[in-house]
Amino acid sequence: MKKLLSLVFLTVFILTACNSSSTLSISEIESVPEKVQKVIDEKNTLQKINEVDKDVSYIVFRSKGTVTTDLETQGDTLIIKLNVTNQQDNAIKQHVYKLTLDSNHDTIDIHINGKSTTIDNVTGI
Repeated sequence: MKKLLSLVFLTVFILTACNSSSTLSISEIESVPEKVQKVIDEKNTLQKINEVDKDVSYIVFRSKGTVTTDLETQGDTLIIKLNVTNQQDNAIKQHVYKLTLDSNHDTIDIHINGKSTTIDNVTGI
């Protein structure tokens, strides 16, 4: 009976862990989903596209240099750090990042090279 109870407890624990909330992450994507491509506005330098009813957003950033990303949290604020280097080329490149959110943050602040920046356009899909 103890073994059966332990097995049931272990199964419930594993299922609960698999069903936990999303893990906060950001990664640049090469293959942009079609539904995201349709709403990208090339006139904007910085755009945020939210997937409705999902913990996923896309950050579209147009830049002349190499971009690195980092995430930082301060209380209920998520800070997305975009650092641009090697701005020698005049060609503007579009960078698309998939942002997986968690429920602990209700504010997003995007910093470009250390400065808080206004998002040009926020869209829902």
